[in-house]
Amino acid sequence: MDRFEAMSVLLAVVEAGSLSAGARRLDAPLATVSRKVGELEKHLGVRLMLRTRRGLALTEEGRAFVAASRRILEELEAAERQAAGDYGALRGGLHVTAPIAFGERHVLPIALEFLKEHPEINLRLTLADRQVSLADGHIDVALRIGHLADSALIATRVGTVRRVICASPAYLARRGIPLQPDDLARHDGISFQGFATAPEWRYRRDSAAFAVEPRPKFAVNTTEAAIQAALAGVGIIRVLSYQVSDPLRCGQLRELLAEFAPEPLPVNLIHAPACPLARKVRNFLDWTAPRLRARMAD
Repeated sequence: MDRFEAMSVLLAVVEAGSLSAGARRLDAPLATVSRKVGELEKHLGVRLMLRTRRGLALTEEGRAFVAASRRILEELEAAERQAAGDYGALRGGLHVTAPIAFGERHVLPIALEFLKEHPEINLRLTLADRQVSLADGHIDVALRIGHLADSALIATRVGTVRRVICASPAYLARRGIPLQPDDLARHDGISFQGFATAPEWRYRRDSAAFAVEPRPKFAVNTTEAAIQAALAGVGIIRVLSYQVSDPLRCGQLRELLAEFAPEPLPVNLIHAPACPLARKVRNFLDWTAPRLRARMAD
């Protein structure tokens, strides 16, 4: 059994989502693909995949072996390029993820320019207001907002974002302007849930953090809906600075209690450790990091 070939077949099946889709991607007979996966499982002595109603699901051993296979094949490709002196065009697939609003505003323009420079790269940009596992999502690079949990992931800092609370001038004219965090208890609030980076109602007083929330008036499950409700004068929202930069700039919203705001949240590009790091990933990081820093500094 050619183990490198078996790894490649397994990765194609996993990334395509099924044996039949993997066979189409490889332009190989389904029976051949199924046999190679079976031979690999027999060689390892473990089940790598299970069939479910939703398709194929990796076992715990399968997840570990897929991650190792991807790393080994990338290192093999890098070694072959180096030995052959291939420093030409970047090629292959690249999967990147970022929060929706930040991704649309900052990552997307940079990614499109990267594609113009490297036309043989196939780039997939997944925008989601949740943290996607790099291993489970087969992701090469992720942009994360917030403090990172201790892990083996490699992080490159590209900036920070502030946590702000704000309201429309119409709401403030009707209900008054809170001058202290304690004043928020007498105000209406707009809340949204489901996001790992949703900013808390936390403020600083004499270097000590404390939390005060307004009364829950309206709850939604998207940031954009919360912002629209604030623009309509429903109540006060807490968001990340980039999410309301335009309404704040043109006066549609007014920032409140800025002097009590907590420390800004870090923004990082992260990737799994690899030695050597795949050339396409390294080039994307080298291209993206300075451009993100420049955009966030503006």
